[in-house]
Amino acid sequence: MRPSPVRLLGCLVLPLLTACGAEPSAAMAVAPVTYTCCEARDIDRLYQPGETLTVHWTVVPPAEPGGTRPQVQLTARLTGPFTTVADLKAAAEGNRSTSGSVTFTAAPVRPSGTPDERPVSTIVIGPDALPGYYNLVTALVGDDNTASGGASIVRIVPRP
Repeated sequence: MRPSPVRLLGCLVLPLLTACGAEPSAAMAVAPVTYTCCEARDIDRLYQPGETLTVHWTVVPPAEPGGTRPQVQLTARLTGPFTTVADLKAAAEGNRSTSGSVTFTAAPVRPSGTPDERPVSTIVIGPDALPGYYNLVTALVGDDNTASGGASIVRIVPRP
């Protein structure tokens, strides 16, 4: 028995029409552009009171193209001084009081999320900053108030 041309056409076209009208069962989430701190040249040097520390944020594009552009805020602050790195780490872990510390803060940065963007935060170190080790704390805060961040150690030395 030979199949009719109408039946054959229905077998070929019907699956195609069904596939075209099908909706995806779940939207695939694509990772957004993210940011990390910072370039080695930002922290691997000695600073003096009155200088400006520039935090060059590193843009991490999503693994898959077409990532969303996040609405985030990048923050940076420098807290100290601490006599030793061990004192700084103890204070950061909450094992030591940080009373008497000073904090220098950068204005928040709200990047656009484009992969070619190179956001920077600037922290003016006060002219009366005491020498020692300072904790550079950076954070990425989303509009939903979720935060991620890190810390680095910066050393301030006296003016010659």
